[in-house]
Amino acid sequence: MKIAVFPGSFDPITKGHVELVLRAVPLFDKIIVAIGVNSQKKYLFSLEQRLAWLEEVFKNEANVEVAHFQGLTAHYCQEVGAEYLLRGLRNASDFDYEKTISQLNNIVGEGLETIFLISEPQYSHFSSTIVREIIKGGADPSPFLPKGVIIPK
Repeated sequence: MKIAVFPGSFDPITKGHVELVLRAVPLFDKIIVAIGVNSQKKYLFSLEQRLAWLEEVFKNEANVEVAHFQGLTAHYCQEVGAEYLLRGLRNASDFDYEKTISQLNNIVGEGLETIFLISEPQYSHFSSTIVREIIKGGADPSPFLPKGVIIPK
């Protein structure tokens, strides 16, 4: 069984994240969209809220599971039997960063392969960081969020 993990903070999930997962669904038997929990990081939204959004967004995708983990992504992949990591690339900066991380994950994960998908042009400027700033600034984030993700006022 070909299992991929799509890790992230999803704080919040964006249309770009969803588009990437939906494009990858035909490539794998199962995709686990997994929130990596880092106790050192400050999140805008609670883990419970982010998990609920992921469940809502992917509720009609039988081959997509939602989970969360602590620790190294490569170790989590081993734990769930995933041989692939799914990552999106928006630009050259993403590539430089993700290439290094993928090489480290390959060593730590004992052969863990990273599959990169290039963002569709209409989503290449989306990031959770930018969406959080839009929310904090009091602007409407809905153009960047998938259906079912409602930001509490």
